[in-house]
Amino acid sequence: MDLGVAATGLLTGLMVGVTGMGGGALTMPLLTLVFGVPPLAAVSSDLVAAAVMKPLGAAVHLRRRTVQPKLVGWLCLGSLPCAAAGSLLAGSLGSGAESVLKEIVGGAVLLAAITLFARMLLSRRTSTSDGTRVRPAPTVLLGAVAGLVVGTTSVGSGSIIIVVLLLLNRGLSSARLVGTDLVQAVPLVLVSAIGHLFAGDVHIGLVGSLLAGSIPGVLVGSLISARVPDRPVRVLLGGMLVTTGLMMVGADVLPGVSAGLLVVLLGAVIPPLRNAMSSRRETAASDHREVVG
Repeated sequence: MDLGVAATGLLTGLMVGVTGMGGGALTMPLLTLVFGVPPLAAVSSDLVAAAVMKPLGAAVHLRRRTVQPKLVGWLCLGSLPCAAAGSLLAGSLGSGAESVLKEIVGGAVLLAAITLFARMLLSRRTSTSDGTRVRPAPTVLLGAVAGLVVGTTSVGSGSIIIVVLLLLNRGLSSARLVGTDLVQAVPLVLVSAIGHLFAGDVHIGLVGSLLAGSIPGVLVGSLISARVPDRPVRVLLGGMLVTTGLMMVGADVLPGVSAGLLVVLLGAVIPPLRNAMSSRRETAASDHREVVG
């Protein structure tokens, strides 16, 4: 067992359990950039490991009843056929096109970082309702796009879907967002993994090392998700996604790391400043009402 790969699995498992995000968006770039795994083998092995890991986190949320079944059904209607098509597309690229696949994954990771911060900005406006209102057509379309991206790159089952779910269902609580995303990701990742298994580009040893870390990671993350403040975790995750995404599309290490650190700094500084300014405006408005009254 490769301890470094196992540690990567542990990190991503914790992230998935706590935030519902960061699985493929972190694992595949780290395997490629740090451990030198070919991009297609990294995508395939990550998907097979996720097919084992995600059901464990989903089971925890099912027990807590933090899942919206209607959303799961409509998402799967669009995602499953497109995930199968995406896995076959990735397998047909061949070794000569792996540099193209690496750039595609880098773009998907950067998109995941953007959507992560979009979710952070929008989450303060959500309520704690069960989000029972479902819009079938855009939900199926979201599932189809995400399925194609996941099947091709292994990125997006959490990073992209959970954010667009927030845009489509503003009344859905954070716990139900994570739970719904993890449950819908189970068949999505399973279909993608089967496609890559048929393509013959899965490294079983790599999968075993990933699972050795990701299984305990996702269980612990899912159990403590209600107790850990998620904003600091998402800020750190966003910085890591920006760094790995830029490096996957060809940036050098120093600019990539610098951009990631800048994102973490902005993510840590901007929300408190915004909240402080909002509090001042509210205080000023309250004082004005008292004077007028």
